[in-house]
Amino acid sequence: MPNFNAIVNKVLKRSDIVLEVLDARFIDETRNKGIEENIKILIHVINKCDLVEKSYLDSIKKELENCVFVSAREYLGTTLLKQKIRMLANKNKIKKPIIGVIGYPNVGKSSIINALKGKSSAGTSPEAGYTRALQYLRVGRDFLLIDTPGVISKGKTKDDDLVLIGAKNPATIEDPDLAAMKLIKSNPRYIEKKYKIVLKKDPEETIKLIALKGNMKKKGNLPDVERASIKILHDWINGKK
Repeated sequence: MPNFNAIVNKVLKRSDIVLEVLDARFIDETRNKGIEENIKILIHVINKCDLVEKSYLDSIKKELENCVFVSAREYLGTTLLKQKIRMLANKNKIKKPIIGVIGYPNVGKSSIINALKGKSSAGTSPEAGYTRALQYLRVGRDFLLIDTPGVISKGKTKDDDLVLIGAKNPATIEDPDLAAMKLIKSNPRYIEKKYKIVLKKDPEETIKLIALKGNMKKKGNLPDVERASIKILHDWINGKK
């Protein structure tokens, strides 16, 4: 397995401008502030903006100096992102900038690149950690993009935290039910709206309710908590409404 941090550091040195792709649903959790400190020209690309309220995005504008809201899936905001790149390049007198693209696994880096190019160029997958090596892609005559594998901060090591930001596949963790319960507690409105249920006081009972409603059962006609938990987490990661 390649040394991801070494690869990213190499990309940062080569890049004139860096795009840090963040998930609009958990911006702080998907920021890598340790890496940000070493970037001269940084654009925060807030992906999946169609999954959050506009009022929340308006508040983020006040916190992040250079940020662009996009939805790679809906092809929203990519023109503004190109304009931001060109503006910063002109401001810093960079004729043909090299653009590095960084971010946690599964935040949508490759999808952003595909949206910028207007056609599928970088491989994409709903599974975390799909990009394994550097990819160089030219966008018209304006700039060159460098895609990187997803990098996880040293401070984020708990499976439930990594799953909730999409950095780990729910099917690979030991206790998906614990991560699902954490999600239910932190995002009750999403759970109620997505599965059209009334939450139980006990998050585990809510998972059982979702399991029975989705016909996810095991022997004895009992709710399959593990299977339901994995589905809940997959739906959350993939932005299913």
